[in-house]
Amino acid sequence: MNILVIGSGGREHALCWAIAKSPECGTLYCAPGNGGIAEVAECVALSAHDFDAIVNFVREKDIGFVVIGPEDPLVKGLVDRLDAEGIASFGPTAKAALLEGSKGFTKDLCAEYGIPTAAYGRFSDADAAKAFIAAHGVPIVVKADGLAAGKGVIIAMTMQEAETAIDAIFGGRFGEAGAEVVVEEFLEGEEASFFALCDGTHVRPLVAAQDHKRVFDNDEGPNTGGMGAYSPAPVLTPDLTAQVMKEIIEPTVRAMRDKGTPYKGVLYAGLMITKSGPQLIEYNARFGDPETQVLMMRLASDVLPVLRACHDGTLDKAEIDWKDEVALTVVMAAAGYPGDYRKNTEIKGLKQAGALENVQIFHAGTKAEAGRIYATGGRVLNVTATGATTAQAQARAYEAIAKIDWREGFCRRDIGYRAIERETQGA
Repeated sequence: MNILVIGSGGREHALCWAIAKSPECGTLYCAPGNGGIAEVAECVALSAHDFDAIVNFVREKDIGFVVIGPEDPLVKGLVDRLDAEGIASFGPTAKAALLEGSKGFTKDLCAEYGIPTAAYGRFSDADAAKAFIAAHGVPIVVKADGLAAGKGVIIAMTMQEAETAIDAIFGGRFGEAGAEVVVEEFLEGEEASFFALCDGTHVRPLVAAQDHKRVFDNDEGPNTGGMGAYSPAPVLTPDLTAQVMKEIIEPTVRAMRDKGTPYKGVLYAGLMITKSGPQLIEYNARFGDPETQVLMMRLASDVLPVLRACHDGTLDKAEIDWKDEVALTVVMAAAGYPGDYRKNTEIKGLKQAGALENVQIFHAGTKAEAGRIYATGGRVLNVTATGATTAQAQARAYEAIAKIDWREGFCRRDIGYRAIERETQGA
């Protein structure tokens, strides 16, 4: 079966890497892909937003299954269009993808179905939002309602920061995503990423992962799309996993089915593990990035039948097995990220780094030209390694990074520190 993956980031590289190993995979295409994806799939110059061109390409290449990586085409209805054309795909419809496309929609659903989450307010004008903040005090969280490429969340520690965030969002900083604002109670605890596959009726949890959102070591600096991740996440014990499924994931899937918009695909819950238990921070309607990189490294089963089962409604029968090891990925980003950064800088040493045992380098913002790799984005590489412990996986990842020659790049040096602290304490 020929497969098309939509997207160009590290998440899509990891998915292509895993799908390419499937005996069911014929020719693998990726649109538009990147410099690393080109090593495992045929990259094609198609926009994720040009639905007509995607349908025509699927027909031309006799593609049997489409895997959609990023959230934007999901929210804009690519699955709906493929469904209408009789083309099988992995991902939720536009109405189901509102779980990510509108933070207000998700908060209202949580309130209706008793799903634990932070107290909140929804606002369409700045004065009402500021009055809510004044009444509740700081710290507080200010969010653009719509898609903002992972950058529409501001944790305000002072009233001035909160009001500045409100003005920036309503002032157009995030475009259409900021037409409405959600203001939330600040939750204290430890964040974790929880993933579950859904076929509209059945739901299966995947292994947990933990991301590092802040740009600098010790969780300092502004939030980013993610500077590294590891799996498993020791904070999510088996008991907590069962609680998350019972109190958060299963009620959400049931609610979407009740509303006539059954959820198919992967449901990614950003959680805060608080003293009173797990609470939902937000949902994403696609795999996380960089969490996908560590999930695919640990997956022992053939990924393609699992993804297809989500479309076919047979997820309850799918085989999902995991390797008993730790996977850890470190993001190498362009200097200046998440602010302004230089593009088209050359990266050397990738072959030497990738040749290390139990190391896999997934490309995010890269392009290949004349046998060379150039950085084109903010988050550029995901240097990923496995090991018997988090400390071992971490050491291997940083050993690989030491072989990469990219003066314009940087990375955090403490990815996995929470898990390593737990390992040390348990030793």
